Amino acid sequence: MKPDLFQAPDYYQIDELLNDEHKMVRDAARSWVKREVSPIIEEFAQKAEFPTQIINGLAEIGAFGPYIPEEYGGAGLDQISYGLIMQEIERGDSGVRSTSSVQSSLVMYPIWKYGSEEQRKKYLPKLASGEFMGCFGLTEPDHGSNPSGMTTHFKDAGDHYILNGAKLWISNAPFADIAVVWAKNEEGRIHGLIVERGMEGFTTPETHNKWSLRASATGELIFDNVKIPKENVLPGKSGLGAPLGCLDSARYGIAWGAIGAAMDCYDTALRYAKERIQFDKPIGATQLQQKKLAEMITEITKAQLLAWRLGVLRNDGKATSAQISMAKRNNVDMAIKIAREARQILGGMGITGEYSIMRHMMNLESVITYEGTHDIHLLITGMDITGMSAFK
Repeated sequence: MKPDLFQAPDYYQIDELLNDEHKMVRDAARSWVKREVSPIIEEFAQKAEFPTQIINGLAEIGAFGPYIPEEYGGAGLDQISYGLIMQEIERGDSGVRSTSSVQSSLVMYPIWKYGSEEQRKKYLPKLASGEFMGCFGLTEPDHGSNPSGMTTHFKDAGDHYILNGAKLWISNAPFADIAVVWAKNEEGRIHGLIVERGMEGFTTPETHNKWSLRASATGELIFDNVKIPKENVLPGKSGLGAPLGCLDSARYGIAWGAIGAAMDCYDTALRYAKERIQFDKPIGATQLQQKKLAEMITEITKAQLLAWRLGVLRNDGKATSAQISMAKRNNVDMAIKIAREARQILGGMGITGEYSIMRHMMNLESVITYEGTHDIHLLITGMDITGMSAFK
């Protein structure tokens, strides 16, 4: 087991843009990742198993709903703090960050924003503490980038609803206690429903044989005439804009998280380039390797500034969905390219579990696709700047 020697790059002194609370929250998350995630994550990725023993630790560092008000069990932090926590967790592993951001932005966020006061009090404190884990059901076997075409539906049965359908590629599904599920009513309007484990007809089969996000639990949600109490429908917002609002929060977290993965790959490659001797000198003394490293730190710095500015806009309530799409697309693309270049610097050693790079590279192949694919986010920006949709 190798020690975690990570040193975060800050080429433009971006720490000076952060307040004391931001740095305290980030440093706590960074220390926790070094202590609890780095020593075990390669083993769990190799086993294709989520390390459930870290759930309490994630709760303790405020990784579950950090921006949720304290009255509901959250930490009451701002959006930059949320982003920094995601950055540090994804520096450890994208799958662990997925677990955290799903819990925060796709489960706690809709209950907080769209739920009743009774729902907030019932679920949010338990989700914040990790006593309950949640998942988010939007993507279906035949409807990914076009969620409005969903076929999962529910009908009125008097004192309850009957839910039928299926969701696919659902992080946390195999062990989730609750699922926030998006389905159409009899009029075709999309609503959010809270489905609880143990409801008859609700199953969550696990997805196996993944080459990516191997330390994350992924599964399906199957609904076979599931009885849903009427008080489990989120009353505050309906229509496709409701789940898309949750995705804005999650995509924002990904924009920060991807920076963490890129930082880890860069830091590993930089250290290796200084230590690896070939032709009687460190490979870091050669022009080709310096070119790679210089381009890496440049792209990381640009992504840091993009995420920080987006966090300021989020704090001020000014960030648009299109701006979030730009940051998610740019920063994940940046991270996956850095992972590939870092792997080249390490040569054959780059494919082994002795280093984190190959695991990051495989994970990022999922991150660049989920919660809006690379191409879909490009079209969102295109529609925003031209005023014309190219989706149909």
